[in-house]
Amino acid sequence: MTVYLDNAATTPILPEVMTAMMQVMQEDYGNPSSIHQEGRRAQQKLMHARQTIAESIGARDDEILFTASGSEGDNMALMQGALANQHKGRHIISTAVEHPAILNTLKRLEQQGFEVTYLPVNDRGEITLEQVQQAVRPDTILVSIMFGNNEVGTLYPIKAIGEWLSGQDILFHTDAVQAYGTEDIDVNQLKVDLLTVAAHKVNGPKGVGFLYIRKGTVIQPFITGGEQENHRRAGTENLPAIVGFAQAVTQLTVTEKESRHARYQSFRQYLLQRLDEAGVDYKVNGSANHLPHILNLWIKNVPSDLLLMQLDLAGFAISTGSACTAGNVEPSHVLAAMYGNESPAIRESIRISFGYQNTESEIEQLSDELIKDALRLQKRGK
Repeated sequence: MTVYLDNAATTPILPEVMTAMMQVMQEDYGNPSSIHQEGRRAQQKLMHARQTIAESIGARDDEILFTASGSEGDNMALMQGALANQHKGRHIISTAVEHPAILNTLKRLEQQGFEVTYLPVNDRGEITLEQVQQAVRPDTILVSIMFGNNEVGTLYPIKAIGEWLSGQDILFHTDAVQAYGTEDIDVNQLKVDLLTVAAHKVNGPKGVGFLYIRKGTVIQPFITGGEQENHRRAGTENLPAIVGFAQAVTQLTVTEKESRHARYQSFRQYLLQRLDEAGVDYKVNGSANHLPHILNLWIKNVPSDLLLMQLDLAGFAISTGSACTAGNVEPSHVLAAMYGNESPAIRESIRISFGYQNTESEIEQLSDELIKDALRLQKRGK
């Protein structure tokens, strides 16, 4: 039985989510756009799910647009936000460590004549409010900065940036896909205009997410056709997945988030303490201000792909970075931005990410195996 510790890539579905989805598939199979009884019942389910998710971030129901993924939400926020405001300017600000869904969309916008400033990070993966302030120009129309980094867990000053940008007629988007499951998020306190989330990162189903669009923000449809999602995204809604998403959100109470925070931090502290006691030569990649479930470790003089293989054979599922680039031989762009392209950390780092299902016993087992493999491989490398 594999010990799954790659929860930043995706999470196991909660039993309650599976039950809610099965009920919809069996009993509430009507099209929410239909006017007959079956359609009205489906529409009620859709409305309730939208309300549940809106309340989780302090938003209005009509500010939630359901998508098929976090990537779609990122694409829509950037592409449509930029195109809708290009008459004001064509300058965009982001960071060098964003998720590929952001970076590749920005590349497409650059091909269409937009100019992008990629803020550099320090060796902890951090940026500052001052960097954003210095980068803003009269023709800046959009700022997109992730809430928390998916590879090293570093948190970014979203609230401070939002407060400073407020009233400047510049769209502010944050990719909150990794942060939504553990952090307190209130869009009105953050003063963001656009925010992206994916269900499969919070023990919901794959294939569904949402894009928060602040009321009054002009965003043209990314997919055209019917009048679903308040005329903003055509296509029959994936009701079973949306209901499953809402069910997962109901489990994310304030108490549950606090409990997960404490458990993940204890897992992290235990693992690091064990590595210290064993004399493993390592460094934690990222900031002291971090997402609690992500632990990125530079195990020095040990190729990450070799260590990953050893741990996999021993029954532990971890990763070397973003699941969206795991099949790519290119080095981590996040670690390259932090340390430089020639740093050995790029090819000697692993990411461990905790989930609600993980136990103290599993972390003890991982510690034992990681220490054994790391010391053996470090000895061989010297």
